[in-house]
Amino acid sequence: MPKRSSKPRDLNSMAAAIVAQSTDPDDKGDDPYEGKNPAAVELGRLGGKKGGRARAEKMSQKERSAIARRAAQARWARRDAAHPGDSLP
Repeated sequence: MPKRSSKPRDLNSMAAAIVAQSTDPDDKGDDPYEGKNPAAVELGRLGGKKGGRARAEKMSQKERSAIARRAAQARWARRDAAHPGDSLP
């Protein structure tokens, strides 16, 4: 069985706990790269920054247009599924 949250139920107590947690000077936060090789992290980020632009430069205008069209159709399908009664006149 999952554990219950230890957050207080009273709204004022919850607000005070949130403020205390967000302003705690001892809290260093969780480092997502902790325990990882810094060189490998940099290489991965470098490739991620280049990826989309490099991919787009290798494609033709027709291919980019087809991908954009499929993406737009997926967004509209998701919107229509969420709001089935909302149709434009």
